Amino acid sequence: MSKDMLVNDGIRARELRLIDQDGEQLGVKTKAEALEIAEKANLDVVLVAPTAKPPVARIMDYGKFRFEQQKKDKEARKNQKIIVMKEVRLSPTIDEHDFDTKLRNARKFLEKGDKVKCSIRFKGRAITHKEIGQKVLDRFAKECEDLCTIEQRPKMDGRSMFLVLAPIQEK
Repeated sequence: MSKDMLVNDGIRARELRLIDQDGEQLGVKTKAEALEIAEKANLDVVLVAPTAKPPVARIMDYGKFRFEQQKKDKEARKNQKIIVMKEVRLSPTIDEHDFDTKLRNARKFLEKGDKVKCSIRFKGRAITHKEIGQKVLDRFAKECEDLCTIEQRPKMDGRSMFLVLAPIQEK
């Protein structure tokens, strides 16, 4: 059901297949008859299937319906998790303490539920020794394996090598 439904006088069709507030089919009625029936019940005529032949309309309390829809939408937005990609940059010749600091940051991101992209940028002639960068990324993944799964194995892209880690999803 769309956000901007046609209600009462906004409906342009001459004939409507009408459904009452209890879900009972009232058959095909003219727009005037449908509005009259809704007026007696102190409710609204809401077009629910405008593309059908003839269009389908339902008698309901439109204000209450909109309120319920907004409540459902709000609940759905509250429950959805936005996944953020954090990046940790390493170098092929990274020192032990620098490695530990980057690892600690990555573990913190993973615990928070974010994905982590580990990248190594090769400068100058270091690109001739890709296996050194591969070892660094493999070690990084091994150190984090209790918190994450490897979403993308280390691969080269230009002068950089990337590894993507995703947090383990608990069911």
